[in-house]
Amino acid sequence: MIAIKNLTFNYAKKQQPLFNELDCELQTGSIVGLLGKNGAGKTTLLKLMIGLLFPDKGDISILGHEPSKRQPSLLQDVFFVSEEFHLPSISINNYVRANAAFYPRFDKELLLRLIKDFELPETKSLQKLSYGQKKKFLISFALATKCHLLVLDEPTNGLDIPSKSIFRKVLAGSLDEDQLVIISTHQVKDVENLIDKVLMLDNGKFIMQKGLYEIGSQLNFSTVSSAEGEHILYSEMVPGGFRVITPQENGNSNVDIELLFNAIANGHENLKKYVQ
Repeated sequence: MIAIKNLTFNYAKKQQPLFNELDCELQTGSIVGLLGKNGAGKTTLLKLMIGLLFPDKGDISILGHEPSKRQPSLLQDVFFVSEEFHLPSISINNYVRANAAFYPRFDKELLLRLIKDFELPETKSLQKLSYGQKKKFLISFALATKCHLLVLDEPTNGLDIPSKSIFRKVLAGSLDEDQLVIISTHQVKDVENLIDKVLMLDNGKFIMQKGLYEIGSQLNFSTVSSAEGEHILYSEMVPGGFRVITPQENGNSNVDIELLFNAIANGHENLKKYVQ
């Protein structure tokens, strides 16, 4: 589905590259979480993947296409929901009539169900909707395209608590096995129950590319009363005790992605062998 090899990119030639020989492979049938600190280049990487930016060096292949060529055969199979967007002054119905035909797998019945779930007004001008309503419509349209690649940049920003719950439900229930979803977010708690693989960017490299099942088989995430002990790899104080990461002794643990991200972002050396 996606193959990135030796990717190098920078906005200013005289500065240190934002990405330096970045490598990654992603397959269909998964929801991937793209994580990183502010300025790590998450949105830039997404734009490189879909051909809105061009690499300085290296190769990107999406469904066998080079995205920078912007070929219609690829564009009809990729949908990008940006954190910042503009929608025209037309109704939802008119937007769908104007744009659905560009996506051969478009599912009108799915769109109508999602619009109903999100309680969106079909005849009201998109410009008169709130930011959260606009975001819900774009997410609904993206899912209805049935594109093999869906790229969502901060999809839960602007959504209220009930809408975030609906987002998780509709995303989990609307995907086919031949689709790949990439979610870039800082709101990890909003999507951690959906994600099955984590990519973490830092200093121009992926410092982690692992499935959650593999992580949970190597590390245990729990809440304890004390953070003392040589076996504790990382800890954070929480109400009622400490959230800790320890080596997995048996079984498989539910992964606390936010705790893991904080541990790795803070440079804890004793976690390196588990994530690299």
